[in-house]
Amino acid sequence: MGTFKSFEDMEVWQKAREMVSEIYRLTNKAGFSKDYNLVNQIRKSAVSVASNIAEGAERDGNRELINFLYIAKGSCGEMRCQLYIALDLKYMDQDKFGDLNERTKEISRSLNKLIRYLRESELKGLKYKTNQ
Repeated sequence: MGTFKSFEDMEVWQKAREMVSEIYRLTNKAGFSKDYNLVNQIRKSAVSVASNIAEGAERDGNRELINFLYIAKGSCGEMRCQLYIALDLKYMDQDKFGDLNERTKEISRSLNKLIRYLRESELKGLKYKTNQ
């Protein structure tokens, strides 16, 4: 999995950040941009993925990081659901949906791998070193 000094070093955060930009570009397009409720929801979901990864990484221990990664994973699922809704409402074509859907699945898989790694890791973060 590798180590990281800050959340900016985390590949999963970088992918989530790119996804936020992509979601904003998509929701700025004519038609979609007028669906204020869906635009707001899908943007919040995308931002939540990246933000929760960052917030968890800024915590001192694996337990808290894992908790925030689970929240990010949940937001990733929420965003994927909203992509289906946007597809059904014809705010994007099947190719665009396929690309974004696969990218959300990739982020979710990466989060899952990171969670599994952290659960099995002997390194528990600063907070847990003092308790051992």
